[in-house]
Amino acid sequence: MLLGNNERRMLRAMLTDPPRKWTLEDLLAETGWTDQVHVAGAGKALQERELVDVEESRSRLVSLGAEGAKAADEGLLESRLWKWISDQDDSERSMKTLLAAGFERSETGPGIGLLKGLGVSFEAGSFVVEDDGTVMQAIDKRSRFIQSLAVGAKESSSLDDALVEHFASRVGLIEFDDTVSRNWSLTEGGASIDDSELDDVDMIGELTPEILQTEAWKGADFKPFDVNAPSPTPIGGRTHPMQALITRIRSVFLEMGFSEIEGDFVQSAGWNMDALYIPQSHPARTMQDTFYLSQPERIEVEDEYLGLWAKVHEHGHDTGSRGWGGAFDKEEAQRALLRTHTTVNTIRYIAENPHVPSRVFGIGRVFRQETIDRTHMPEFHQIEGIIHEPEASLPMLISTLKTFYAKMGYPDVRVRPAYFPYTEPSAEVDILWREEWMELGGSGIFRPEVTEPLGTEWPVCAWGMGLERLAMLILDLDDIRQLYQPDLERLRRMPIL
Repeated sequence: MLLGNNERRMLRAMLTDPPRKWTLEDLLAETGWTDQVHVAGAGKALQERELVDVEESRSRLVSLGAEGAKAADEGLLESRLWKWISDQDDSERSMKTLLAAGFERSETGPGIGLLKGLGVSFEAGSFVVEDDGTVMQAIDKRSRFIQSLAVGAKESSSLDDALVEHFASRVGLIEFDDTVSRNWSLTEGGASIDDSELDDVDMIGELTPEILQTEAWKGADFKPFDVNAPSPTPIGGRTHPMQALITRIRSVFLEMGFSEIEGDFVQSAGWNMDALYIPQSHPARTMQDTFYLSQPERIEVEDEYLGLWAKVHEHGHDTGSRGWGGAFDKEEAQRALLRTHTTVNTIRYIAENPHVPSRVFGIGRVFRQETIDRTHMPEFHQIEGIIHEPEASLPMLISTLKTFYAKMGYPDVRVRPAYFPYTEPSAEVDILWREEWMELGGSGIFRPEVTEPLGTEWPVCAWGMGLERLAMLILDLDDIRQLYQPDLERLRRMPIL
């Protein structure tokens, strides 16, 4: 019988009690092995020869991570924030009093985002609660879940699937331990083998010059090799699909006569928000939507622009606008943040070249406080472009976008009226995908409140679109996270762009 010595030893052990279902621990004790690899390898070989049956059972244990253990002692972040909100009068539920209460800035943004998902809104700088009972019920349910794991790990099948999925998306709260248990039992063929045929034999596994120079190989037993067994296919490297898509988009814009620009991740709120005529009370400027920095905490902005933005925001200056009213906070405009869009790059480019006709584009990372799910991530890419010249117009913008998408393989493009704070007119761009219209980005003509403080009176056609959403269409994905998971097999199966 062409069996290796490990298979022979395992069969001898199992023949001591043929009807038995053997566990890993039983086989290690009976064979004298200390490494479970021997059992797994020999068991696999015996299973392929139909001498042994293998039964597998899988389980997943859920336990608290480091942050989960902290939450079990101190309370969940949303629970502590909710307790603070409940203890305050309506007039005291502001971000300023929240920070004064001892909450760290690193906590308030994610915590407010969690409460927002439970129905707590943040309006005009204050927390607003519509249904206290619903919020309390959801938080109590989450707290009980964490406390149930504080006494020990539990099978995931015994837990609420929705809560497991929720806490799995939060860093460090819960951990998973996947285990596979196996039992081995003899088949009828394995049980019929005479154990006298299972003595260890000396087998040659590799022919070497030393063996061939002697007579030792004559009459020896050789370890069998299956030359027809499948072997790994060598696979060469390839560009990551996202990088390949960026290269393709770049080549399309360059072919259309555009030049590429870049910018820094860290920007001031002034250039990122105020220059785009986004009011300082806009929800996008709160900490649950924007990553503000503590180092540096402040980025100095030229007085010239601070003064112009203040006039435009307060009363419109000489742009023909009434502005937003209220007082413009110049310190707020100099707060440091991670850019929330790449439009800041094009705005700064216009400010540096106010009288130079230009067609430029940029592809870069942007950062927003987003809860991770199949369509959202806190870090993603944006494609941005402008046409800045005396004759720029809405028809020029629409034809440019249609040309771009046609070159990307989507000739059916629809443009719909829309609203954005810094463009007028504004339009959203849809493409026809799987017989449905899919929105891919926004566009429009920059308002005078944006362009005139930058030193130009020329119209500016502008557009922005999410790269990941375009990638999901081109690569036929339904979950944005698949683009960034280190699953080499999945990445290899994605189409070459």
